[in-house]
Amino acid sequence: MTPTRQQRPHVPGARGGRGSGPRGASRAQPDVQVTALSSGSAWHERRESGANVLEIDSLEIEAVASGSAVIDDVSLALRPAEILALVGESGSGKTTVGLSVLGHFRPGLRHGGGTVTLYPSHTDRPAEMTALDDAALRRLRGARVTYIPQDPALSLNPGIRVGEQIREVLDIHNFGASAEERTERVRSVLAEVGLPGDDAYQARYPHQLSGGQQQRIGIAMAFAMYPDVLVLDEPTTGLDVTTQAQVLDTVRDMTVRHQVASLYITHDLAVVSEIADRVAVMLRGRIVEENTTEEVLGSPQHAYTRKLLAAVPDLAGRNRIGETAEPGAPAGSVHEPEAPAGSSAGFAGRPEAGSAAAAVRAAGASAVVLEVSELGLAYGENTVLDGIDLELEAGECTLLLGESGSGKTTLSRSIAGILDSYTGRVCYRGEELAKNTRQRTLDQRKQIQYIFQSPFSSLNPRRTLGQSLAVPLEMSGELNAAGRRDRVKDALDAVRLGRQFYSRRPGDLSGGERQRAAIARALVNMPSVLICDEITSALDVSVQASILALLRTLQEERGLAMLFVTHNIALARHIASRVAVLNKGVLVEAGPVDEVLDTPQHAYTRELLTNVPKL
Repeated sequence: MTPTRQQRPHVPGARGGRGSGPRGASRAQPDVQVTALSSGSAWHERRESGANVLEIDSLEIEAVASGSAVIDDVSLALRPAEILALVGESGSGKTTVGLSVLGHFRPGLRHGGGTVTLYPSHTDRPAEMTALDDAALRRLRGARVTYIPQDPALSLNPGIRVGEQIREVLDIHNFGASAEERTERVRSVLAEVGLPGDDAYQARYPHQLSGGQQQRIGIAMAFAMYPDVLVLDEPTTGLDVTTQAQVLDTVRDMTVRHQVASLYITHDLAVVSEIADRVAVMLRGRIVEENTTEEVLGSPQHAYTRKLLAAVPDLAGRNRIGETAEPGAPAGSVHEPEAPAGSSAGFAGRPEAGSAAAAVRAAGASAVVLEVSELGLAYGENTVLDGIDLELEAGECTLLLGESGSGKTTLSRSIAGILDSYTGRVCYRGEELAKNTRQRTLDQRKQIQYIFQSPFSSLNPRRTLGQSLAVPLEMSGELNAAGRRDRVKDALDAVRLGRQFYSRRPGDLSGGERQRAAIARALVNMPSVLICDEITSALDVSVQASILALLRTLQEERGLAMLFVTHNIALARHIASRVAVLNKGVLVEAGPVDEVLDTPQHAYTRELLTNVPKL
């Protein structure tokens, strides 16, 4: 059984076996020129006592252009077999600190002071990472200190087979005494991360693996050389809860088994509670709180930590997401947008149907805006969607839930007319829609709007927001230039960006601001159906909270029917009235939020709920 943080025995830096036995004999001993910070005998005593593997002392990192501090007086220590979580909002400096552990500073930044000291197990002398030349750093990176990035698909070479990519790490650092030892190490490290080590699996290319399998290949590459320190930069952000649980178990097991000191960078505090031994909280380049996981999450001392915790969506819906003060904001400020007076949109628990839907029901008319009947889609013999039936009502939000590869995005894009190879029917207000959006009427295209997962990819970086948001209006041809400009400014006001953003470009905005701009673009045509495809998956908890509050307000004010695609079940009670669960292209369960979450009928739904990280 994988040891949990509570079950895990305290191993005070037990390094026994690192340099002895078959494992110690097979590791390389690269010639690294390190800074002599202590004598050899003193370091041997230090290693035997189980002291810190890495020490960051009063680190400062500056912007080259202005000289202003991006990282200010940060001090941290990493111990063997321990996971230290570094948490905070986007822009707080987490990744900048993580990269400094590898002696790397991004363009535009420079080392301003302090030290980052690595105590590698294969040498008698510590290494001051900020003082090493490029050649020495290359010998340490991948061998003694390793890195797992957020997106495995981008970090793996698409043209190289996965077995060769792991082997490449071993070749570069001269692992073992023979090619046979390297071949055996590739097999063993694949087995350690729960993947087949046979030749057929090693011959696969990254695109032939799922997201979770790709991330495990990244973990295998990071652990291949038995490193001393591992930096993990948001490694589970884009993964569904089941795959995320598997990856977290793998990281935790490998960290303890190989006595590695791990720095886990994340904005997901629920994941922190599952995996970390200690937590350090960053705000604007400084550490504002550090303690054991139980102390930081159970009794936080800093106001910023308390506000971060208040913004975490919980499965029970107790947190009042979107109503607490913005973390890091001045006292007295609140998440925007605020719910209008008398609105239920800002309250925790299941959002009530909008006033528009209530008025429709009061009049005795059907509130169903969009109906999907027997929708199916296949690529050759591979069935992606099979007989999907779904209804969206005015003023209500349906959460479409499922693992990666379950067919969520395929279903959403079929409904929107982006994919047209499906069978079955999609009806808008009782009228069947053409399969391709180009064949639908102008009004039908306007009424169903799609918000993509990545706002940076879906917004033209060369255009201002005003220009990008005006494109849907130009295509409809209903308004003149002045009318389009006014409608775009109204949309920017509606998403609480403000008209001053009209001339801004996507590169000038934060992740949350870009996502608000993408929502505004979907709103300019005044739609009645909004399809949101994983729009909060890459956002930190406070920005996510403000986006959820915004959507609830828009749903109430405009009576929008929403399909909210996500793998994050914890969002259910904070945004949705109903839940639909998709598994391998089949809708296995659907119903009101409370009914599905409290008394799930299908085994797959129960499995998803079991794997939800909880604070």
